Parts: sequence; C-alpha cells; structure tokens
Amino acid sequence: MKNSEITGPKLKLAIQKSGRLFDDSVRLLKECGIELGTGVNKLKADASNFPLEVYFLRDDDIPQYVEDSVADIGFVGENVVYEKKKKVEVVENLGFGKCRLSLAVRKNEEYKDASFLSGKKIATSYPVLLDKFLKENKVNAEIHEISGSVEIAPGIGLADAICDLVSSGSTLFMNGLKETETILQSQAVLIKNNNLGAVQEQLLSKLLFRIQAVKKAKNNKYILLNAPNNKLTEIIGLLPGMKSPTVLPLAEEGWSSVHSVLSENEFWDIIEQLKAAGAQGILVVPIEKMII
Repeated sequence: MKNSEITGPKLKLAIQKSGRLFDDSVRLLKECGIELGTGVNKLKADASNFPLEVYFLRDDDIPQYVEDSVADIGFVGENVVYEKKKKVEVVENLGFGKCRLSLAVRKNEEYKDASFLSGKKIATSYPVLLDKFLKENKVNAEIHEISGSVEIAPGIGLADAICDLVSSGSTLFMNGLKETETILQSQAVLIKNNNLGAVQEQLLSKLLFRIQAVKKAKNNKYILLNAPNNKLTEIIGLLPGMKSPTVLPLAEEGWSSVHSVLSENEFWDIIEQLKAAGAQGILVVPIEKMII
C-alpha cells in the first residue's frame, strides 16, 4: 500500500527525536512491519503501509503532547512518565531502554540507608521522583534540580549526592561515585491519551497486536531435535511448548523429530535436560513473530 492510498484517520505516535530510545523505537516499528518515510526536517514522518503518523519530539515533552492530544500515543521512558505526572495511561511495556533511577554518593563514603541523605544537598534531573522517595523515607534533604551532567555535581562542590539514571554504572565510576539505592526501575513504555476516540482505539489495538507478537518472538526460541522413540515421553515432558510439541517420524526407524518453543528464561536449563534425556541434533532457530 502506497502512502497516497492511506487517506482515512491515522494514529499519531510521538517518539524521542534522538537519544537512547530513538533507534529502538524505530526498530520496533520496523519489526512490526511498519515502514516510515523520512521527513525533510525529521519532525514528522508518515508510515507508508499503516495508518500511522510519527512525531519526533524531546523525550521530556512526550507525556505533555499525549495528554494534550497533539499525539494519541507515545513511546517514552517510565522515568519520564512518573516524573512529569501527566494524565496519560501506560498501556504496554516495550522491553527496551531499560535503566534505573538511583542514588549515588562519593566512593569513600559509607551509605547504610536513606538517613545518610539527611541535611545533604542532592543534585538531580528528577526532582519529583526524588522528593517522593525522600518523603517516603522521612528524610529532610535539599534538592538541586539541574538539567545535565548530574554526575559531576559532587566533584565541583554543588551537591553531596546525586539521583540520576544508571545503565552500566561506568559514568558514576569515572566521576568517583558509587550507586547506593535504586528509586525506580525503568524501561520504554507505550502511553496513550485518556480520551482516545473509537477509531484511534481500534488502530491502537492493531498496533498493540503487532508489538506483542514481536515481543513474544524475542522472548522465545523455536527448537528442533531428534529423539529416540523409547525416550519420547521423557523428552516431551520437558517441552510443553505453546500447547504441546510437534512429533514427526524420521526416516530412520526408532527415531522421531520433535519441534517446540522454549522461553528464553528457561532455555539453557531445558536444553541441558534434553541432552541428558537422549536428545540429539538440537537446532535452535530465532522467531521473527509469534502469534498465540
């Protein structure tokens, strides 16, 4: 379907215009079979084969645009959703952009619990979430809101501690800091406007169907193996699959081919059990889409 053929209503999606979530957001749309055109100024793009219009915005602005119905839905970090406190609904975890909002102090300091922060200055780009944490822990501390390079604040005497996003922790280490406590585990989520019309809800359902199929595929592996018939019952017992494994006779008498799907989380443990049970020629294949 060419872009000119999509003439009806469209679902308006806001995604990060640059930064850590942009590439994964565009990749997810592509994995959902949605092809985006490239706008001249990269502020907006239309899908050529799905009724979708994509806006490229600052991450911090996405919840506001969704609340105001400028965009119907958005891909945005959970940390931003809860920091901005806009009237939007989190619909789906997207599985990428995983990080954590954590407290950090100087490496040589002994941090036992939140009471360490009492009377201290804390630098952060997330004052709302930090304030909530401090109140929950009955800690009176001074919050310094800054918009970037939070990790340098203790080194230049601006703050005694920081509250910032952490992925690997290498940036903290390079600035003489250590992570002490996690305030929020975060990942990219799909948010929606609370007052979507019926047509937009229908389009969102279609998009969610594709997203969930892609996510299920990433979390599972398709396996094929050869099994001696006298071990079939034991091997099948290890392979529940989506319903039950597929079993086909091999040309060699006394052997069968077994096909199934395994969750990524239990994959290696079950593979070891299969080998111990007599399975041979185990072939593992990635799944592109998985629809149940």
